[in-house]
Amino acid sequence: MSFLVDFKNVSTVGLESSPVVEALAGLRANEARYFMNKYKHEFTVVPASESQETLDYVNRILKEERDIEFAAKPLETARFQVENINWTYVFYEDGLSVNVLYTIDDPKKRAVGFKLSEGMDVPKELEGKFKFARQKSKLAGTIRGSYFVIKGEY
Repeated sequence: MSFLVDFKNVSTVGLESSPVVEALAGLRANEARYFMNKYKHEFTVVPASESQETLDYVNRILKEERDIEFAAKPLETARFQVENINWTYVFYEDGLSVNVLYTIDDPKKRAVGFKLSEGMDVPKELEGKFKFARQKSKLAGTIRGSYFVIKGEY
């Protein structure tokens, strides 16, 4: 069952098992606000248990590009196209958000982004491999983020 993310009234629905549930809900709402403001697109998530194909897609890119496999439990995913970009999100129980930005017509604009909810540690799978920039968010507090460019075709 899908869930429309409201960035005006932040909800923890679907994320309750996270130890940083409030921050992760704020991070998810922050993404929803970005897509509404930039693209007029409503951000909808589905439970990870109902989106195995989406999880397989993200896991394949992470494994093939950087040999990364997260131990954390995925809670929700989102997958949609806005303009010429396919976007895929996975929100994990530990507070991590992974997104894949994959332009359809420009192989130079494809990347995987990582965002860490306030209060979570850097996952061991990412320690020492990435530098994280800090960003302040009214919805999510301090978000730490990093990314890498996708080289393969997916």
